[in-house]
Amino acid sequence: MAQSTTSRRPARLGATHPGRPRRPRPERSSLARRGLPGRLAVVAVAAALALTACSGGEEVAEPEVPEPVTVSPSIEPSRTPAPEPEVPLTWPLTGVETAEVAARPAVAVKVENTSVARPQTGLESADVVWETIVEFEVSRFVAVFHSQVPEEVGPIRSVRPMDPLIVAPLRGLLAYSGGQQGILDEVRASGVQSISHDAGAAGMYRVGFRSAPHNVYGSLPTFLASADAEHAAPPAEQFAFALRPEQATARVAGTPAGTLAFRLSAQSSPSWTFDGASGTWLRSEGSTPATAASGARLSAVNVVALTADHPNSPYGAQGGAPVPTYDLVGEGDVVVASGPATVAGRWRKTALDAPLQLFTADGAPLLLAPGNTWVEMIPAGKGSLTVS
Repeated sequence: MAQSTTSRRPARLGATHPGRPRRPRPERSSLARRGLPGRLAVVAVAAALALTACSGGEEVAEPEVPEPVTVSPSIEPSRTPAPEPEVPLTWPLTGVETAEVAARPAVAVKVENTSVARPQTGLESADVVWETIVEFEVSRFVAVFHSQVPEEVGPIRSVRPMDPLIVAPLRGLLAYSGGQQGILDEVRASGVQSISHDAGAAGMYRVGFRSAPHNVYGSLPTFLASADAEHAAPPAEQFAFALRPEQATARVAGTPAGTLAFRLSAQSSPSWTFDGASGTWLRSEGSTPATAASGARLSAVNVVALTADHPNSPYGAQGGAPVPTYDLVGEGDVVVASGPATVAGRWRKTALDAPLQLFTADGAPLLLAPGNTWVEMIPAGKGSLTVS
């Protein structure tokens, strides 16, 4: 007997089973029914539509960032020129300020310095005094006058071979009593104008209160009146000067000092002592205070101690004694005293008619204090200076 079969389907999840009550399903929103991917797509589309609406459908360009610009401050140039520095007018041989430099030449006078010649006349008025050692180891001066003109100077003695080297840069007058022919030729070749007693120059005379040959004196105003056209101009500056005493090199960079003791030769040992009251160095001959015939103490604002070779010249003196000179074209050691201090340096002279210049150890100009100067010429290898 044939059996009929009926296929059976598996029951669906959630299908009701006989005998069980059916649970109602919770309602889902449309977004939930679409799922998460659908929700994101909807948000993206909405954002795109909003952007398109705002931009009118055009692509939005990135903002342009300007290049950095550096602005310099605008400074108006000054329309008022800087004032010119005021350089005071000064006497060329002393650096002392003056309202006017007299239109006259410098006059150098050869002055004796033996004991019988002291006290001399006019030395206290000299701008510069050079002390040299001549034959027989005695001292003789070359006194140079410009800013002051005393009526009388003396005793005047004969010229020596170092004198043209000293006075040639002044291009002025040189007064002396006489001299050997060879030395006279050197004086003429140096370019200065000679004022010689032996040649009968005006203004030279002998005085009665001294014996010959220590009695030749001279009138400085008369010497000046005889200056020719080629020797009538004021001298050029010889040494370099500070504007004020406290700016002198010795004051700025020197070593304190109170006494300068020289031994120039066996016959000449001058010394200088600083005097705080006058601010000057006071001269003594050995231990004896040196004075002028007027009674004035001989003094100097600056003392320049210059060391140079001191060879014999071709000329002879009485009894065949050699007449020495100085080698001044070249350079050498120098010690300068200005105020209560000294400083070491170098001197240099490039030619017969070039001024003798002073320099510090590092080559800068060595400045003197404004005022008069005495130059002590120390024979190299024979003379000495002791500073204390």
